[in-house]
Amino acid sequence: MLTIIKLQEVKSKTALSRSAIYLKISQGEFPKPISLGARSVGWIESEVQDWIKERIECSRTQDKAGGEL
Repeated sequence: MLTIIKLQEVKSKTALSRSAIYLKISQGEFPKPISLGARSVGWIESEVQDWIKERIECSRTQDKAGGEL
């Protein structure tokens, strides 16, 4: 079963601001929201969790390679 989360929870889980989230979406770097109605959107929680996991893996890979964050 998929869980849909609203912007406030996405912000809390990612520590990103609203504007940073939407900027990353426009750059193709963050999961796109789904429409829940005329003026409401939400994100699939598992997609946001996968994005967070990718950030962690990327960060850890850079640490091991001696790269900058």
